[in-house]
Amino acid sequence: MAAKAVDAAGAYGGDDFRYVKLARDEGILTITIDRPDVLNALHLPAHVELSQAFDLYAADPVLRVAIVTGAGDRAFCVGTDLKSLAVTGEYEYPKGGFAGITKRFDLWKPVIAAVNGLCLGGGVEILAACDLAVASDHAQFGLPEPRVGLAALGGGALQRLAWQGPMKDAMWLALTAQRIDAAEARRLSLVNQVVPHAELMPAAMAVAREILACAPLSIEATKQVLLQSADASSLEAAMQGRYPAAERMLASEDAREGPRAFAEKRKPRWQGR
Repeated sequence: MAAKAVDAAGAYGGDDFRYVKLARDEGILTITIDRPDVLNALHLPAHVELSQAFDLYAADPVLRVAIVTGAGDRAFCVGTDLKSLAVTGEYEYPKGGFAGITKRFDLWKPVIAAVNGLCLGGGVEILAACDLAVASDHAQFGLPEPRVGLAALGGGALQRLAWQGPMKDAMWLALTAQRIDAAEARRLSLVNQVVPHAELMPAAMAVAREILACAPLSIEATKQVLLQSADASSLEAAMQGRYPAAERMLASEDAREGPRAFAEKRKPRWQGR
């Protein structure tokens, strides 16, 4: 999907998006799931639009950080739209997976979740697929699928929870199927930061701007090395691995600009090449 023109308010124009709102501020793209009437639950058209939004983010060299959040004050995302599922009878997702992100394994730009309310089921799938997360102090989290005879299989949340943190913490969240508050989510490392609700988006934007201060190719190389090292058979294998994003970074003009700017006592002028 090609990038669209941006209006004066920073929102993408056009009528292609009905269930997602996109806005950009310099190199930051905010992706808002816009179905507050159903607590931002997702049906196939919403999944497709989110996938298109992440395609746009990946392809636009000006965009360097994405923030994902939900419309309204009640919910980030409560997962699958069960009324829509009852009509279609099938779980259908685009190539990028649930919400267009859970099977996107080649996106080296960072994605931040700004959890503004209920984050249940598929909402946790989205959260687990993001790189960083800031949560409102009134957010709640849970994997309630076992209470309706299912399991969190739609987007790899169980696999990511086992991979990203202590197994007993993952078991606690997944086996009890109970909701936890933001403080407990922070203890379990589901989120990086908990802030008062009114400060959520400013806090997420502040994190994004910290990333913007870094060289873009350095950020992509760092994310690739971290994620691919976790798949290595040993520390030695990880350290001997080949990381194309790191190779691009080392050969870039920015790799020369950084030390030069430091020596000249000025801010670096990153070009992303």
